[in-house]
Amino acid sequence: MKSSFQQEQQRVDDVLEIISKRIHKLEEDTSRQRNEVVNIRKHFWDEIKVNVDSFDDYLETIIGLRQEAQALAVSQTTHRHAAKRLSTLRRMKEIPYFGRIDFIEEGVSTEEQIYIGIATLSDDSGEDFLIYDWRAPISSVYYDYQPGDASYVTPGGLIQGELLKKWQYLIRGGTLQSMFDTSLTIGDEILQIALGKGTDKHMHSIVATIQQEQNRIIRHDTGKLLIVHGPAGSGKTSAALQRIAYLLYKYRESLNADQIILFSPNALFNSYVSNVLPELGEENMQQVTFQEYLNHRLSKDYQVENPYDQLEYVLTAMNSPSYNSRVESIRFKASPIFFQAIESYRKSLEISGLFFKDLMFRGKPIVSNEQMAERFYQADTSLRFHNRLEKLKDWLLKKINETQKQEWSQPWVQEKIELLSDEEYHKAHAYLAKKNGFKRESIADYEMEPKELAKLIVQQRLRTLRKRVKAMEFIDMKGIYMQLFADASHIKQWLTTDPPAEWPAICRATQKMLDENRLHYEDATPFLLLNELIQGFQANRTIKHIVVDEAQDYSPFQFEFLRRLFPSAKMTVLGDFNQAIFAHASETVDFQMLTGLYGPDETDVINMARSYRSTKPIIEFTRKLVPNGEQIIPFEREGEQPVLKQLGDHAELHRNIATKVDELRNDGYNSIAIICKSAEESRSAFEALSSIADIKLLRTGSMEYEQGVVVVPTYLAKGIEFEAVIIYDASEHVYGDESLRRLFYTACTRAMHYLQLYSVGEPTPVVADRFGRMIH
Repeated sequence: MKSSFQQEQQRVDDVLEIISKRIHKLEEDTSRQRNEVVNIRKHFWDEIKVNVDSFDDYLETIIGLRQEAQALAVSQTTHRHAAKRLSTLRRMKEIPYFGRIDFIEEGVSTEEQIYIGIATLSDDSGEDFLIYDWRAPISSVYYDYQPGDASYVTPGGLIQGELLKKWQYLIRGGTLQSMFDTSLTIGDEILQIALGKGTDKHMHSIVATIQQEQNRIIRHDTGKLLIVHGPAGSGKTSAALQRIAYLLYKYRESLNADQIILFSPNALFNSYVSNVLPELGEENMQQVTFQEYLNHRLSKDYQVENPYDQLEYVLTAMNSPSYNSRVESIRFKASPIFFQAIESYRKSLEISGLFFKDLMFRGKPIVSNEQMAERFYQADTSLRFHNRLEKLKDWLLKKINETQKQEWSQPWVQEKIELLSDEEYHKAHAYLAKKNGFKRESIADYEMEPKELAKLIVQQRLRTLRKRVKAMEFIDMKGIYMQLFADASHIKQWLTTDPPAEWPAICRATQKMLDENRLHYEDATPFLLLNELIQGFQANRTIKHIVVDEAQDYSPFQFEFLRRLFPSAKMTVLGDFNQAIFAHASETVDFQMLTGLYGPDETDVINMARSYRSTKPIIEFTRKLVPNGEQIIPFEREGEQPVLKQLGDHAELHRNIATKVDELRNDGYNSIAIICKSAEESRSAFEALSSIADIKLLRTGSMEYEQGVVVVPTYLAKGIEFEAVIIYDASEHVYGDESLRRLFYTACTRAMHYLQLYSVGEPTPVVADRFGRMIH
């Protein structure tokens, strides 16, 4: 009689045989469908008789076009679905499933064995499921319960029953390597294996290791806002990405990947997480950084500082005479107080203070900014602010039309006509002929009058001006924002408290930047917010869900802006305030500021306590670096103790690091990060360590997450994990300031298996106070 292990291997073989057959059939189907699509595209116009001689002929042509377009769309959709299923089956051939529950439903006499994998698979009859998708309602029992009473929610209601057994499988390349009855074994062996094997250049989806608290995040489906707070390595990002996969599965009839946006910390992180959703059989959602959005909106007119340049200044420019005022500016302009001031300021513009730009044509004003202001403030003040602006816009367009009528007889128009090339003349002739009802074959019969050509030339010259007016570009946004800083005492009328002590210096610095058409990062969102409050929000209602990772890096301004920008979207926010390394967040201790976004009834908070990334000794070390660190629970995975080595000078430091990298490589570590405080320190470290083979420097603009040995500033490593981490210089000179505690914690928590700290001279008090006897 076969053992249970042999029986399970036989089942794996049987399932793989079915998967192989399906793959073979789908390969034939997708090849045929691809050829169909190519053929329809190639011969699209062969099937359509284009005739527009009469209305009936025109109608027949339109119907023919529509039928061919529909046939092409159906073929493309069929091919896309088949190709997606084929991709999923190929992944299932490697790992068909990873779990099983034996469940007996209340009122039913026989138990059912539910095998769980990344996608559903039924037998050839289509009646019995061989594998259930990990997102299916019944699969939640696997993640949420130990043997005993269990239940799950379906669209039809609550199903109750008893979980008899729960198994975990490790299958690789069609071979069952191990299986665990989790009701008998202690610990989480599958999670141990998954975490112990290291990392590669992409974060992987490990649905087999979803823990109960992460499953709550994945399947959470109430309210407008879900806040997930958890320590470094708690699996926040992984759970959020799997949450997206779950939502795409549950709402597959009404939600697609294009309707979801992930706001990520940087392009490097985008590369790192790019594999998760495709591994789960879903298309990737849109990924963007907040900086990319700011650039999209502002870079046409302004040079916008990026957040890492701002942070680099905070970390390296302590000796600058303007340092204190700049840091004060960063904090104040990110505060709810300044947000309210912007709103109050916008309200005051209903009475006075709006600036406009002269409407110029050929060096002469059509309407002056004074005339616009007079017209706006003399208009019916009972109208809403935006309606008054719309009326002003309509009046300006009317003035442009009047100018058009006046200009066509001016001498410059005749000069322009005389200078037209033959090509330009024929284009104008064809355009006016069509406008006057001439068909293509009779265009040559049209006699163009000079008056019509003159009108066309003036109309084209005024096109850009019309476009600018329709886009509300006659409003002087730069002047309006600058007015906030024109007089240091000016802002008091819109504040509920006194401005910061450094306010006069902040005003001067802000005006100087605006004069040069530049914006500090802390000004970009307030500037855009004021712009939207004046002109009306450019809301995007097609987006149904947004995910904000590293939420502690965002200011109240930015969250309020995102809420208004995506009014139809639900929001998932992930963060850890122990990693709040930006200056604006240094005073903040929790996500309390977010509860006002949608109100407490629409907001849920899930706090995660367990950290899975690092070994137990590393977590026990890093949790002592931050307040309330004792609340962080390490996962039971043993490893080496972190080591701090004090050195005399940088030459000795570089020799030690080169030796340590060789040792780590020999021990089999594939991803090794040498983490520096700033980009400035990273550049000098990279130059000094250039003798290390294949060493790479990661910069702000790096698009790909590199494996091997990398030198990286702390703020770019955030959100990424490495098998081994070397802290370049943990000295008092580098990390001595108390404000850098969170930055130091962030650097140390990137390590999965090995953490080495070096210090040139005395180590930072953050370490020395607690680990004074640890120095070697």
